[in-house]
Amino acid sequence: MAPTDTPAPTDTPAPAGPPVPTPAPAATAPQAAVMAPTDTPTGTPAPASTSAPSPAPATAAAGPGPASVPAAPGYLAVFRVREFRWVFGAHLLSLLGLVVSEIALTVLVYDLTRSPLLSSLTFALGFLPYLLGGTLLAGLADRHPPRRVLVVCDLVCAGAVALMVLPATPVAGLLVLRCAVAAVAPVFQGTRMATLADILGDGDLFVLGRSLLRIVSQSALLAGFGVGGVLLTVVPARGAIALTAATFLLSALLLRLGTARRPARAADRREGPGATWSLLRDRRIRRLMLLFWVPPLFVVVPEALAAPYADGLGVSTAALGLLMCALPVGTIAGELLAGALLSPATRARLVAPLLLAGFLPFLLYALRPGPALAALALVAAGAAGAHTLGLDARFVAAVPEERRGRAMTLMTAGMMTVQGVGMAGAGLAAEFAPVHRVVAAAGLLAVLILGVLLATEGRDGADRHVPHR
Repeated sequence: MAPTDTPAPTDTPAPAGPPVPTPAPAATAPQAAVMAPTDTPTGTPAPASTSAPSPAPATAAAGPGPASVPAAPGYLAVFRVREFRWVFGAHLLSLLGLVVSEIALTVLVYDLTRSPLLSSLTFALGFLPYLLGGTLLAGLADRHPPRRVLVVCDLVCAGAVALMVLPATPVAGLLVLRCAVAAVAPVFQGTRMATLADILGDGDLFVLGRSLLRIVSQSALLAGFGVGGVLLTVVPARGAIALTAATFLLSALLLRLGTARRPARAADRREGPGATWSLLRDRRIRRLMLLFWVPPLFVVVPEALAAPYADGLGVSTAALGLLMCALPVGTIAGELLAGALLSPATRARLVAPLLLAGFLPFLLYALRPGPALAALALVAAGAAGAHTLGLDARFVAAVPEERRGRAMTLMTAGMMTVQGVGMAGAGLAAEFAPVHRVVAAAGLLAVLILGVLLATEGRDGADRHVPHR
């Protein structure tokens, strides 16, 4: 599933069940499924393991524990966990299905209606249902076995996409089905994040695994739309949508065969949507949620206004493409470098500096820079997104295990929702002020809001957590 899909390490517990097979110590062996922003808003390599694992049966008390793997540099250690490789492969497939289906459905609606409004509405509907699904359905992530939730979400997406292919489906039905896919996305992503903690432990392996899934989601922004565009030159829109149904089915198959059966975290808790909002009454969790939600609210502003900014400069469409790609490129580079080169303790210390530094490049827009300089500013802003590695660590430590799926579903839903709000707000502001001033003002406002949140954190020290090295 998508997103853009986006988030405290403790010592990794000993395995509670049969160990996951790993390579010998001498060997030195990267989702949202759903939208990319970002996991928000692909490619389709086969899973790294060539033989299906034998899922260990869950006991009444607990399921298989996190893998214990020999030490390996950075991201290599994550890929040495066999179960993660299957999750990673499923993530690639579901991302491919999501991105291509979005493009193809937008084209299909426009072909049927010739209405730019309905075509753009089809794309925008990927954001609003996140809020509804993330609040009304969040309890499913903890109330049912996680593997079952993941597989069912993929099957729901496959079924909705298959119905889109039917010629008898009206435009209104296409939009409803689009909403259905988006509504289950936060449940899928939140459950998958919580399951990563089961597979990798809640230490640094979890942080690096989350980082890898985010990197793939950002890469989908660069490659996914190109793949979808090329595909639509070969097959009609309904044909492309039909292919995405297959990717969701394959993702479900990988998750069913490649992940272990684990019991529900809170099968005996029959809590309604009010329990989701009750998480925000915890001051520590609420502040961490806000630190996840504020950056995407403002970081989408230069991308949302890239076309009018390029038009105001009178530059080519190639320059527009440069502006659109700059932020994802910086984000990918920043995550890779932080995950590979920095220790968990260093990443934790850099959370506040990177949060603030990430929006300082936006202030350069006040000078109305050319496309090359603006792109460099966006690359720098994207690289500061490496703060999420440190935030992921704090978030897992702050949330009780029995509510982990619910909390991660809410966090994911909030991140995707604020992106839609940020895009709409940027467009509205640009109706009354020059684009370059809107971007600069967004950067300044983000720094002020994050500064207040971080100052509050510093006063009571509630969120201070230094991970193990």
